[in-house]
Amino acid sequence: MHNLLLSLTLLLTLTLSGCGYNTLQSTDEQIRAGWSEVLNQYQRRADLVPNLVNVVKGFAAQEKDVLLGVTNARSKVGSIQATPELINDPEALAKFQSAQGELSSALSRLLVVAENYPQLKSDANFRELQAQLEGTENRITVARNRYIKAVQEYNVVVRSFPSNLTAMVFGYQVKPGFAVENEKEISSAPKVDFSTPSPAK
Repeated sequence: MHNLLLSLTLLLTLTLSGCGYNTLQSTDEQIRAGWSEVLNQYQRRADLVPNLVNVVKGFAAQEKDVLLGVTNARSKVGSIQATPELINDPEALAKFQSAQGELSSALSRLLVVAENYPQLKSDANFRELQAQLEGTENRITVARNRYIKAVQEYNVVVRSFPSNLTAMVFGYQVKPGFAVENEKEISSAPKVDFSTPSPAK
């Protein structure tokens, strides 16, 4: 009896390893790790927003609409519960992406407006925050691309035979992709040259 159970266990192990079960496990873990890094970088950006808004407000308080736009966009991002389950819900993921896209656009408008204020452009705090924001946007792009690749690899396994049969048995389903409208425009902060600030008017 013991030998029979051992044989069945061995057979089951060999069957699972040959039909994509282990690949499903590993690719699913890659997605979770990739998503965690995406969230970390988005949070890093959100944490920069209050300081950036305050510095700009000190030099350009009259730009109320732009400042309010950034603040509201950050608030909208913060209102979305970015749980691990979100990556399995296409509608929720789309809302998350849309909110992040709005924040990217609002921040871009803020930095463009800053061009009109030479004293702000030459302020050390602003320059440091702008550099941090640009670096964070670059890290967001890298993390998001890794996540997109992980989802693509996982979805191929879920759809391919014979691993698709294993996916059905264990409840693995295709995950929604991460796509952002106007990707080129919002994937990085605008390049602002502070090396030769204009003279104050």
